[in-house]
This record gives sequence, C-alpha cells and structure tokens, in this order.
Amino acid sequence: MVRKACNLEPNVLSGACPTREVLDLIADKWTVLVIYLLSSGTKRYGELQRTIQGISQKMLTQTLRKLEDDGLVKRTVFPEVPPRTEYELTPLGQTLREPLGALCSWAQDHMTEVEKARARRKPAPAQTPAAKLSA
Repeated sequence: MVRKACNLEPNVLSGACPTREVLDLIADKWTVLVIYLLSSGTKRYGELQRTIQGISQKMLTQTLRKLEDDGLVKRTVFPEVPPRTEYELTPLGQTLREPLGALCSWAQDHMTEVEKARARRKPAPAQTPAAKLSA
C-alpha cells in the first residue's frame, strides 16, 4: 500500500488518513476469519475453504490476495504435480494474532447475550388482515 500524503500523526478517526485503509482491511469479516485460522499455523487453500464455512472460492481468493499484497500473509507454491500452495502469516500478520483472536473469543463468549438483546428489540410479527378478523 502506498501511503498517501499525510502531514499529521496517524488517526483512524480522520477520513483523510491512510490508517483508515488498514483498519478497513483488518475489520473485514473474512480477513478476521482467515487470520484467526492461520494463527494456528500454515494451511493449504482447500483446508482454509473447508474450515471457513460460508466463504466462496472467489471471496477466499480475493481475501488471500489482499492479505498477501498488504504483507500479512505469505503464499508458497511448491513445484509439484499437482501443485501445492500453502499460506502462513508473515511476522506482520503474526502481530494480529492476539487482537483478532481476542475479537473472535469475545464473539463466541457473548453470542448468547447479543442474541437475547436482538430478540428483545425485534417487534412482534404484524398480523395479517385475515388473522385480525379471526381473532
């Protein structure tokens, strides 16, 4: 990523600061899940796709390329038949293990509370005119 001209200290709250682009990258749902999975070690593409349920092949490929372009993931292609490709976190990517791991743990630990809060806020289903007449 080429840094935009910025005379001020990095500030994620400033729309003009390039730190926003970095925050956008690591705040992406698929990025969080890929880094979380790679935190446990090197993985092959197929293992990533099987383990991260719901991610399409296209989205996984785009996410891995973006992480590689930004220096967070290292891609290694082995000259074998069939070809083998492995992905691992770079030293820069390793720095995200703790904060993104904590975020994933928080989501797992507080899922029930969030679901309860959502259920309290949902309005009751609207009755259809036919249902009102029969009541």
